[in-house]
Amino acid sequence: MALIKKYFPSFFLPLVLIYLNISPSLSYVSFIFGDSLVDAGNNDYLFTVSKANLPPYGIDFRPSGGQPTGRFTNGRTISDLIGQGLGQKSFSPPYLAPNSSENILRSGINYASGSSGILDETGAYFIGRLPLRRQIEYFEATRVQMVNMMGENATMEFLKNAIFSLSIGSNDILNYIQPSIPFFNTEKPPPSVLQDMMISNLTLYLKKLHGLGARKVFVVDVGPLGCIPFVRAMDLTPEGKCSLNTNKLVQGYNTKLRQMIYQLNHDDLGPESIFVYANSYDIVMQVLKNPVRYGFVNYDEPCCGASFPPFLCVNSSSVFCDDRTKYVFWDAYHPTETMNNIIAYKFLNDDSRAIIPMNIRKLYEYEFK
Repeated sequence: MALIKKYFPSFFLPLVLIYLNISPSLSYVSFIFGDSLVDAGNNDYLFTVSKANLPPYGIDFRPSGGQPTGRFTNGRTISDLIGQGLGQKSFSPPYLAPNSSENILRSGINYASGSSGILDETGAYFIGRLPLRRQIEYFEATRVQMVNMMGENATMEFLKNAIFSLSIGSNDILNYIQPSIPFFNTEKPPPSVLQDMMISNLTLYLKKLHGLGARKVFVVDVGPLGCIPFVRAMDLTPEGKCSLNTNKLVQGYNTKLRQMIYQLNHDDLGPESIFVYANSYDIVMQVLKNPVRYGFVNYDEPCCGASFPPFLCVNSSSVFCDDRTKYVFWDAYHPTETMNNIIAYKFLNDDSRAIIPMNIRKLYEYEFK
């Protein structure tokens, strides 16, 4: 692909791209930013404690034959499922994987990194990770490659039709609520200050992506962290209950996030762009309040690993459930593929509070005038 521009004049380039079946109108292309909820393997290429490169991670991921791929779940992530739902021919590869640039125009790139956050310092005790700032810097490098291949105007037109997704913020809050580690000890700000710091930084990053060509963007809020096995164990929460203080902190952030997305659409960057607020919090809470309706028999324990420290989900040393499709949580932090599938379906197809102002299918099909 890097040789296309060298051998074809610029006025022939669109025909060449169509011939190679990489026209933006023919396939779903996504650029994915976020944390371990959507990491497709970037952390496998980092020196980090935060990895999912050992069994049984990936046990239900068919393309790898059930082998680990760096995804922090038993199968596909929400981003994988959304891509498949919109006809994506192959999953967006992790940016740090060798030869990932070969897929830029076919499927996009995944920059997400486990343990990362909106704030640079988030996840520092895991050592290696790609904060959102670094992920966007890597996208800038990708954009330079695209411009070198097909020129500035064609790149802008291509990016205008691509989907940009951001699923990040959970680790910023998890780091905040955890007891301070002596080596990393810093004075914690009030919860409202943390929320404002996250929103301020995220706003700047979204505007930067817009300046680089992003026009169709969906931002996933933070789910009910007070209900994940890790937080419930840390707070000694009774069976079937969630940590109210943690969820209150999450809801405060989500309210500010929704207001920020509205501002971007109506005052700052609209109408030549669309920012979508994806409400994972309410979707997950609906499932947790009525798990049987969605086919779950266990909604507060991890399928893999224990419900108490050290929460390990590694090889035969881990506690392992019999039927992964009946569990909401894969490990102490992450949902199963079954739960991911419910969230992805609602993001794709719902016309409700779950996805505002439009679902992702409509966002993908939207044509700017």
